[in-house]
Amino acid sequence: MRVSGFTFVKNATKLFIPAKEAIASVLPLVDEFVVALGKGDADDRTREEIESLNDPKIRIIDTEWDTENYPKNTVFARETDKAKEACTGDWLIYIQCDEALHEMYHPAVEAALKKCHRDDEVEGLLFDYVHFWGDFDHFNDGHTWYRREVRIIRNDPRIHSWKDAQSFRRYNDDFDYSFESYQSKDGNRKLNVAPLRAEIFHYGYVRPPHLMSAKRRSNSLSYHGEEKSDHMLKDLPVEFDYGPMHYMREFKGTHPAVMQEWIKRFNWADQLQWSGKVNPERLKHKHERTKYRLISWFERKVIGHPVMQFENFNVIRK
Repeated sequence: MRVSGFTFVKNATKLFIPAKEAIASVLPLVDEFVVALGKGDADDRTREEIESLNDPKIRIIDTEWDTENYPKNTVFARETDKAKEACTGDWLIYIQCDEALHEMYHPAVEAALKKCHRDDEVEGLLFDYVHFWGDFDHFNDGHTWYRREVRIIRNDPRIHSWKDAQSFRRYNDDFDYSFESYQSKDGNRKLNVAPLRAEIFHYGYVRPPHLMSAKRRSNSLSYHGEEKSDHMLKDLPVEFDYGPMHYMREFKGTHPAVMQEWIKRFNWADQLQWSGKVNPERLKHKHERTKYRLISWFERKVIGHPVMQFENFNVIRK
């Protein structure tokens, strides 16, 4: 059994994305690791960061992002597919560059791959998620955040990244790599997956506030265009406001070893809100709205599991 890892990235060093750490977190599990590296800005050093791992397993393929033909962040799916299709393994571990896998879960991943390798009905493996918010000591597990996602798939040419690359689907033979194909629910289906007792740590919302503002604008431009984005964002603070940190859940576990040096770069504690209520002068984050706070409370305190959440997979094994 051969295992590949894959990801896509661009401008990681400029956007506070721990790309090197993400890749390093799964390197011990794979025979090769493919990186689709988008052409970045002249002062970006993502390539140098990745190459500093000095691991012969890593293979970089150079790409250019076509955001004009792949709006609504489907360019992420297109880039994911470029990396996936360069992989040679039987199983493919997908790690986005703002994610990391704790080394304590490596044995569980290896065991699951061996167990499922000859079970042809299993097309992917499902991970739990921890979404860090604002700093490395708090996370958001409210209703608006996905709790589980597929991060290991079989190397099946009919499996493609879907929408904004959060997940995957298995397509019919007529997949044509168009924006419409990446967006469509027709001509494809959810993957049949087995759950893993392992967590992916998601660090995409742990960045300096000014870089979170840049991320927010970039996403808005991709989905809404410049004119609508200017209107939507005009009344928001220049610096991203994470809101009251004491409303978030405290993380009491440990971070992956590969993240330790990255975590030392945290230097915006004085820009976070440690007491008080949500600033009434700004739009609330989705998870701060009364409706979703009530649903989150009900899920956490009453039934102990999510309700009415869309999940892009079919769990067929326990």
